[in-house]
Amino acid sequence: MHDERRRIEERVERVHTQRIKPAIYAAAVPFEVEAWQAPGEPVSFAEAAAASYEPFAMDTPWGPPWGTTWFRMRGQVPAEWAGKRVEAVIDLGFVGDWPGNQAEALVHLTDGTPLKAVNPLNQYVPIANPATGGETVDYLVEAASNPDILADNFSAPTPLGDVLTAGDKPLYTFQRADLAVLDEEVWHLDLDLQVLSELMVHLAEHEPRRHEIMHALDRAMDTLDLDDVSGSAAAVREVLAPVLAKPAHASAHTVSGVGHAHIDSAWLWPIRETKRKTSRTFSNVTSLADEYDDFIFACSQAQQYEWVRDNYPRVWARIQDSVKKGQWAPVGGMWVEADGNLPGGEAIARQLVHGKRFFIEHFGVETKGVWLPDSFGYTAAYPQLAKLAGNEWFLTQKISWNQTNKFPHHTFWWEGIDGTRIFTHFPPVDTYNARFSGEEMDRAVRNYREKGGGSRSLAPFGWGDGGGGPTREIMERARRLADLEGSPKVVIEHPDAFFAKAREEYQEAPVWNGELYLELHRATYTSQARTKQGNRRSEHKLREAELWATTAALHAPGYAYPYEKLDRLWKTVLLHQFHDILPGSSIAWVHREAEAEYARVAEELEALTAEAVAALGGGGTRVFNTSPYDRAEVVRTADGAPAYVEVPASGSAPLTDAGPTQPVKAEGLVLDNGLVRVQVAEDGTLSSVFDLRSGREVLAGPGNLLRLHTDLPNYWDAWDIDKHYKNRYTDLLSPDSVEVVSADPLLGAIRVTRSFGKGSTLTQTITVRADSPRIDFETEIDWHEAEKILKAGFPVDVRAAHSSAEIQFGHVQRPTHTNTSWEAARFEVSGHRWVHIGEPGYGVAVINDSTYGHDVTRTVREDGGTTTTVALSLVRAPRIPDPEADQGKHRLTYSLLPGATIGDAVAEGYALNLPLRIADAAGAPEPVVSVDGDGVTVEAVKLADDESGDVVVRLYESRGGRARGVLRTGFPLAGAQITDLLERPLADEAAEIDGDGAVAVSLRPFQVLTLRLQRGTTGR
Repeated sequence: MHDERRRIEERVERVHTQRIKPAIYAAAVPFEVEAWQAPGEPVSFAEAAAASYEPFAMDTPWGPPWGTTWFRMRGQVPAEWAGKRVEAVIDLGFVGDWPGNQAEALVHLTDGTPLKAVNPLNQYVPIANPATGGETVDYLVEAASNPDILADNFSAPTPLGDVLTAGDKPLYTFQRADLAVLDEEVWHLDLDLQVLSELMVHLAEHEPRRHEIMHALDRAMDTLDLDDVSGSAAAVREVLAPVLAKPAHASAHTVSGVGHAHIDSAWLWPIRETKRKTSRTFSNVTSLADEYDDFIFACSQAQQYEWVRDNYPRVWARIQDSVKKGQWAPVGGMWVEADGNLPGGEAIARQLVHGKRFFIEHFGVETKGVWLPDSFGYTAAYPQLAKLAGNEWFLTQKISWNQTNKFPHHTFWWEGIDGTRIFTHFPPVDTYNARFSGEEMDRAVRNYREKGGGSRSLAPFGWGDGGGGPTREIMERARRLADLEGSPKVVIEHPDAFFAKAREEYQEAPVWNGELYLELHRATYTSQARTKQGNRRSEHKLREAELWATTAALHAPGYAYPYEKLDRLWKTVLLHQFHDILPGSSIAWVHREAEAEYARVAEELEALTAEAVAALGGGGTRVFNTSPYDRAEVVRTADGAPAYVEVPASGSAPLTDAGPTQPVKAEGLVLDNGLVRVQVAEDGTLSSVFDLRSGREVLAGPGNLLRLHTDLPNYWDAWDIDKHYKNRYTDLLSPDSVEVVSADPLLGAIRVTRSFGKGSTLTQTITVRADSPRIDFETEIDWHEAEKILKAGFPVDVRAAHSSAEIQFGHVQRPTHTNTSWEAARFEVSGHRWVHIGEPGYGVAVINDSTYGHDVTRTVREDGGTTTTVALSLVRAPRIPDPEADQGKHRLTYSLLPGATIGDAVAEGYALNLPLRIADAAGAPEPVVSVDGDGVTVEAVKLADDESGDVVVRLYESRGGRARGVLRTGFPLAGAQITDLLERPLADEAAEIDGDGAVAVSLRPFQVLTLRLQRGTTGR
């Protein structure tokens, strides 16, 4: 037989594209269209319905960036269309090849009922099937003219990312608004051809099945009447029916499909637009559920549900109905799909608590899995926290984006830092926007790494980010692929069902231990520093407010614990931990609003804490310590004078004139407190840090070396830092001034000022305090660079085999060598409050109050010694998607802690991030709880969410070893329970209370423990 593949494939392509697709709609009549441009921000339906509309013609430009245009569309179904399937077809003038992040609309009836959205690949609105003829159609369509920020693949900065800079030039040209007849036979023929032709080209050329399909398609083209596509479509489908009916191989891979619409809670659009995106997509989804009984849609992010509940009650009611029918599956159990590295431990716990509780309260559904397809790497604390929230499985696919190494598993057990394991799946289709194309199905099977052990994978399908979600075309593809020779078998099912089957068939799945590090998007640990700082400070201010509110509720008559306010503030912080806000990868509008929100949160939390402290009684000045560790340190009083104080963990003490045992001496540019001697060089770096306790020099080179690197990644400017950034840099060694600014016995300080680059300035106050080996670098930066990154490096004279970086409820160790490509790929990593490096007998910690990105490198010197360098990433200057990212002023503090153990790093990390509070309060209540036992660390103290008055304490083992301790309460204790994160008692675990009313605590390495404490009858 001659090879006619090219002729046949090209024939099918042309006829399909040029004849069949245009015939899908057999007839059309235009709507009568009028328009009204809403001024400023979006308006309510009532306001839009009452507005004055003007005639609007097709091919007319419309829509300034971020604008809203309402269209009134009126029409009547022609009488001759009786018995036909009639739809509205609306093309807003869609652009590009991505169905999200551009114009979209929500179609309403005149009474305000939302019907369905209009999106680039979902342009129809059902009217009648069958039509009777003569039906009157009257719509109000809210159209959003959101700019396509992704245009030109992020190749250049754009002012379109903020309404303040975007201008008012119309972005779109309206193309179509018609009543139309859907020719169902032609539509189904189109889908038959799509499925078969895509399957054909992805089968190997030697496969008989490929040639069988090819010749069937050729015969089908012979059958088609090019002058009467509609009339011959049924006959063409009969020719194709036999090849569509052949069943899949018995051993064919199974793809479990579930509808999905990944909607970023903010990214290339502001939060206000996400509120509308969710309503549009969810309207589409509920409409599709009415049309396809076998459709199931998985949807995460409780925050988005709440937006729809509050703003679109009719859509919310349809969601509730779909959940009851089993067609809508709440998943994920988190408030938002948060960043996977940067939120604190307690914040991730609250993400899970608020998410799961929302779904339980509103749907009676307890989600079983964590759904995070798009975050930029995942902390090794997740397995434990997920299990403690009652989850059984974890899903992501983002690790498929790795720049260097291909992850070895798709289905596996993920083991966290404490030893907890959770069943995990990465969809080998490598997308969460699947459409069941031939290429995707081929890729899913080809990629799948568990062949011989497992036989199934998950494929979330549907268009996200405003693309409208799953479509009827995708559902029709799934039906054709349910049992088709040459293809994996597609079944639509709930993610819980998939995970149960995958776990059952693959009981010896492999284990991956530790973090899921994404070898890409490493700059998200640093970009938009003010957003990150706002998050860090909000987390710690929430801890502070909860602790002192609990103290006041227990000891101050008449004080009411602020449940509602704390709940609302937590949810605001959790929202801004979304995986494109906190990482710094959103447009300018998003980060401008985030900074304002963090300022508001800080103000409210400050007021709540002040109110709680004031409730304890006035009349004397006391110092309040929110840290879980005792403190003895120097603070500044209200008049700016230093004072030395000793305060118990989670307690308070009077402000006295107690003196330190090791005062500070300042001689020239040397600060000495008897513990460390710090010498500042004329160039502003540290020429020496001598640990007087151990008699050793800490540094192996200039300390606090500020290095300005060129930082232009290959792509994804705000997301990525590529390894070549290290090759070009300028060391900042020419200060404007270096001077002693404090020689007080309690506090010695040297100030260094610098000017550099394109008008940037940096002022650092290097501080040594009495009785503390910690050296602080209080830093103010006025930043005006572009495509640069500023790092602060500390070359330490230790031979560290690994670094230890704090993560949520513990720390993770990373090798300092680059023996393999896996280690080499970790050239920039994340950590929370501290990084520790050490050799047997000696260690050093670098502590910070707001940054996350850093790198750790190791070299051998000519003298044979080893230098291990920790370099903190302080600030970047990407220009895409925010051209002004990080520009302006920054205030942050980082510290060097010589002679530090892991325990020292933990304690000082809390101390730097939880400054002591000085306030008038005559009362001296006992701390709500106190703990003795090395490594047992209290992370949260609060009243129970059910408003029962019970006290909830979350603690963990912080050093990486086993720990035993005793927890005592500052109130009469009637009972104690071990609970899950949702504060529900765990049936198989009990708390032990000894004769003194204390709770014995025994923890494995990095174990998280939540205790619910009942108050005795003599307590309030």
